[in-house]
Amino acid sequence: MRVPRPRSLAGQLFAMQVVLVAALVAGCAVFAYVKDQHQAEASARHRATATARAVADSPSVREAIRTEHPSQALQPYAEQVRRDTGVTFITIMSPKRKRWTHPNPEEIGGTFVGHTAPALDGRTFSETYTGTLGPSVRVVTPVRDGGRIVGLVSAGIAVDTITKQVREQVAVLLLAAGIAVALGGTGTYVVNARLRRHTHGMNAAELSRMHDYHEAALHAVREGLLMLDGQRRVALINDGARELLGVTESEVIGRNVAELGLPAPLTGALLAAEPRVDEVHLTAERVVVVNTSPVSGGERRGTVVTLRDHTELQALAGELDSVRGFAEALRSQAHESANRLHAVVSLIELGRHEEAVTFATEELELAQALTDQVTAAVAEPVLAALLLGKAAQANERGVELVLSPDSDVDDGSVPPELPPRDLVTLLGNLIDNAVEAAAQGASGTPGATARTRPRAPRVTVTVRTEGSADAGQLVIRVADSGKGISPEAAEDVFRRGWSTKGPGDRSPHGSGLGLALVQQIAHRHGGTVALGEAADGGAEFTVRLPLRAAEPEPATPGGGRAATVPAPAASTPADTPRAPAAGNR
Repeated sequence: MRVPRPRSLAGQLFAMQVVLVAALVAGCAVFAYVKDQHQAEASARHRATATARAVADSPSVREAIRTEHPSQALQPYAEQVRRDTGVTFITIMSPKRKRWTHPNPEEIGGTFVGHTAPALDGRTFSETYTGTLGPSVRVVTPVRDGGRIVGLVSAGIAVDTITKQVREQVAVLLLAAGIAVALGGTGTYVVNARLRRHTHGMNAAELSRMHDYHEAALHAVREGLLMLDGQRRVALINDGARELLGVTESEVIGRNVAELGLPAPLTGALLAAEPRVDEVHLTAERVVVVNTSPVSGGERRGTVVTLRDHTELQALAGELDSVRGFAEALRSQAHESANRLHAVVSLIELGRHEEAVTFATEELELAQALTDQVTAAVAEPVLAALLLGKAAQANERGVELVLSPDSDVDDGSVPPELPPRDLVTLLGNLIDNAVEAAAQGASGTPGATARTRPRAPRVTVTVRTEGSADAGQLVIRVADSGKGISPEAAEDVFRRGWSTKGPGDRSPHGSGLGLALVQQIAHRHGGTVALGEAADGGAEFTVRLPLRAAEPEPATPGGGRAATVPAPAASTPADTPRAPAAGNR
């Protein structure tokens, strides 16, 4: 047996409202009926009193009573007044209750049926009594002549007449009540039909259960979910979106997206009317993938935004690129080592043993010298391994990677607050950009030949610690011998998507993200990154990271941090930014 589905919320409200309207109208009808009944009786009593007193005060009535046969004059008069006033009867009688008038002439001369004692005492009184004409509301009043009671007048209205009037009024009342019920029911149906459309025919339990699931899903999903209304105001935001966007304010609902202090490119993507698919954007501390989808139903009702954290994936991608570069370097070195080994073997076969020993020793000394130089200056194993790998990778591209003599990083001087992954991402991106710029600068020199080109392209890396362990800083400086960066582009180098590569050289994913990640990592650890001109004429990037935990710099209204390209200030020559030349990055 199929269990009947509970009535929908709209249906329940409709039934309740119909019952309420019907009960209200019925109550009003009963109240009006009772009130009309009392009013009809009071009106009948008032009319009978007025009629009886008017007859009793008439001089013609007193004159007729003085005659020998009062009925002859009083009967026509009483009937005329009865017809004019609409009462049921007017009875004029003697103080001994003998009738002089009656609507039924046969009753004239008979005894009046009813009470007369209060009237004989000189008072006018009313009562409901059953006489010869049936139940009636009657009034009895005395007729005075010179202070003496010479007769009595009784006027009354039959109860059936009063009931008939009340029935007529009730019929009108019921008609009005029916119209009220019909109008109320129609209005209730229209309102509940609209409610049914909005609630999709669900009952209260289903709506409550859906709300509970909705709240649980919002807090359980790690991906960010943001919903905007038609005015681009935040209608809903879950915990994941708050974390990814760095929104800490509790009162976010109802605020416009432009007021959240997000970076300008991200704000533009959220405010865009067209959908966005898998766009990569940077916040103060994260790389997020943004998807937007407009909600429309004849008119724009809002936008649904999903956010995915791309920070870890981007870091892993950077590490993968580094590993891929290392593998290529190892492959090249293996190929070069095989060539050198063949040369040594050939020299030995030719009997030139001394030349073979000299050739093999020189190659070993060169490789060992680079390793000794790096490990002696940079005792941090992760940075040392990265520099050695990048040196081999740069050598493959014909670029000389040089570690400056003032480089000095002791093992253990880098605090745990600076994770190796961030250092690899930061220094690796700077070196890759510098190698790219140096290689392009050498190959792009107009009219350059092997004879006229002054020197091989070079990248100079400086890694050192300055100050004490508590108040010191890690300085990373990477300079290249490329064409540099124009002053017009100096403010945009750290913007996501900025690149001087041609369209054919740019990757569809992540192009122009390296320097933006460098700036993000520097700010996340409370450091700074500055752009200047290298001694060889290329670009020079200087990153300073505190060796102690520091508070991140406050965000600017545009969603970024403090100025990343500082104005020239008094410093060492190597740290002073100069107007860079046009270049590539």
